[in-house]
Amino acid sequence: MAHTGRPAWVDDELFPFESRFADIDGHTVHYVDEGAGPILLLLHGNPTWSFLWREVIRALRKDFRCVALDYPGFGLSTPKPGYRFLPEEHADVVTGFVDTLGLSGVTLVGQDWGGMIGLAAAQRRPGVFDRLVLANTWAWPVNGVFHFEWFGRVIGGALFRFLVRRFNVLVNWFMPAGHRRRKLTSAEMTHYRRALGTPERRQASAVFPGRVLASRAFFAEVEAGLTGVAHLPTLIMWGDADIAFRPQELERLEATFPDHRTVIVEGAGLYTESDAPDEFVAAVRDWWCAPAPSAREDAARTTPRESP
Repeated sequence: MAHTGRPAWVDDELFPFESRFADIDGHTVHYVDEGAGPILLLLHGNPTWSFLWREVIRALRKDFRCVALDYPGFGLSTPKPGYRFLPEEHADVVTGFVDTLGLSGVTLVGQDWGGMIGLAAAQRRPGVFDRLVLANTWAWPVNGVFHFEWFGRVIGGALFRFLVRRFNVLVNWFMPAGHRRRKLTSAEMTHYRRALGTPERRQASAVFPGRVLASRAFFAEVEAGLTGVAHLPTLIMWGDADIAFRPQELERLEATFPDHRTVIVEGAGLYTESDAPDEFVAAVRDWWCAPAPSAREDAARTTPRESP
């Protein structure tokens, strides 16, 4: 299969999708667009790319249109000169991407940073997003919380940024640590390493940790806009062996989105969709097909939690 603009190191068996490219505000944004039906917009975090979603896409494209992009600097996307790789900039790109493709009736599927970035886009395009799937993510400032202050200051500090650019530390550390149910194969690790294959390329990954604290204004903007999307039906997928996001973040998401279903994926890490893809896919299918509760049922029910 020929893939225009796709590097030879991408394995067509591991990533058996057509690579597409769109110009979004001067960036060359790589994405895959597979299947037909209701649209799932799949947004990755750090230090990943659309490759993260491959098993989910492979399974769900039978019934859904699965669209997954790479932020500029990640995966196979190329940023325009001067891009700083800030989450607020990525939110602008995702919003432009939705506009360029003319997407509507979209279900946001956001993991890690993809939740925050996707929620920002959803707030800017009311009426375009109909549902939310939020997987191990958050949507508010975390300054002052020791757990995140430590991460933002140490992992986001100058020394660690140097190590990321020089040795690809985030891929080599985060990807194995974020998979608790299974071990990534050497071929999978190669696809994450090669996507961030040079020190210049790894700047995109190096920037994110420090923004946990430094992008407070953007996070506050997203938090303020949650009232505009809080009514959307929401599936919360939660790997409970994640070292990044804790029960506190899960509980706050549940409180923020009253029309939610929570599925706990026991023993899964940060990258639940890759760590336990069968459970992730089954949860999306079950939630999608579940009958909508009546207003009386909705008011009376307690938080539903399930383990697959």
